[in-house]
Amino acid sequence: MQAVGFGTRIRWQLNSALAIAAKDARIYYLKPPVLIFGIVFPIFIFSAFIIGRNISADILLPGLIGMTLIFTASSSTPGIAPWETARMTLERLISTPASIAAIISGDILAGFLYGLFITLVALFIGVLILGASIISPLILAADIIISAFCFAALGSLLSTLPTDNPSNIMLVSNLVRLPLLFISGVFIPIERLPSWGKAISAFSPLTYSCDLARHALLGDGYFPVPFGLSVLLAFTVGFYFIGIQIHKKSMPLRLS
Repeated sequence: MQAVGFGTRIRWQLNSALAIAAKDARIYYLKPPVLIFGIVFPIFIFSAFIIGRNISADILLPGLIGMTLIFTASSSTPGIAPWETARMTLERLISTPASIAAIISGDILAGFLYGLFITLVALFIGVLILGASIISPLILAADIIISAFCFAALGSLLSTLPTDNPSNIMLVSNLVRLPLLFISGVFIPIERLPSWGKAISAFSPLTYSCDLARHALLGDGYFPVPFGLSVLLAFTVGFYFIGIQIHKKSMPLRLS
């Protein structure tokens, strides 16, 4: 009986997470901050980098994939908790049998799917229109899937600040994401960074995401593929569980 009860509870929490992800996708994907900071903003940054420079699509695409992943997957999750707090719908979620872990997992799943979809569109454009080639589809698939979940979990971790003002979270989010662009091999390959730059880049999950994309598209990365995947997975697990633990402590502050 205990095993059946435990399995039922697990299924309920999984169904709750899926329902919350569907709700987030329906409500938040088209929010102006999500569109601006998730799609428009990275397009302008990347365009400013490539305009006037004769760079092939194969070299550009790994950085484009990394930038698309971090901005799209982490664009909706930071704002969901403040939006729910301001609209007083968070109280209704907390009052349901869904656990805080299920609620946060649903938010992360919504960000994951958003980042995955937009990144696949960018990849489609790079391969079919710009003529880039994929050397290792398996490495690329693993990179995109793990990175999308990692950055969605990062966005949820950034949203643990107990505020009902989404602009405060978006400010903190960009203070974290923007510096990562310049130390993670998006614009400058890691091997061309100075020694201190290489040391700092090791602490960025975007570094390993872009490096794995370089392996998949160019056959040339800085870190070994198993090491890059392992570190990226470690970041993902860390962001996920640390974020849930902090949310459990910050939720009562939101409702007070």
